[in-house]
Amino acid sequence: MNRIRAPHIVSLVRTAIGLALLAGGPAFAGDLTVKLHGVRAQTGLIKAAVVDSQEAWNGKAAPVQADGVPAQADEASFTFKDLKPGSYAVMITHDENGNGKLDTNVLGMPLEGYGFSNNPQVMRKPTWDEARFEITATGAAIDIDLR
Repeated sequence: MNRIRAPHIVSLVRTAIGLALLAGGPAFAGDLTVKLHGVRAQTGLIKAAVVDSQEAWNGKAAPVQADGVPAQADEASFTFKDLKPGSYAVMITHDENGNGKLDTNVLGMPLEGYGFSNNPQVMRKPTWDEARFEITATGAAIDIDLR
């Protein structure tokens, strides 16, 4: 009968623990903190979506993470956990009247608050490249001014 010697058991245990630590969670993931400024109404729901591709930016894929908070002050914040390092963009909408959509005028211009990462100064939805930023393994923090 083969017997496993004590040094071999210690080595096997160390290997198993190392593999468990590697597989056990997002070891190379960071958090994203988004701080919003200029919330103009303390009603309704502020929604944030984090996307990681041009397809998701264009609505052809789901966001990586999304969240919503009630508007209660002129500022709000979100924290998105465990995002892998890479390129991301954030879209914010403030459904001020709680009807489940971003209201627009007859020309399609938003009547309720909205914003994007990098705060691009454009009179249209910014492109993926205009809103894109990088998240590292240590995370990131961005500020978005609502319009």
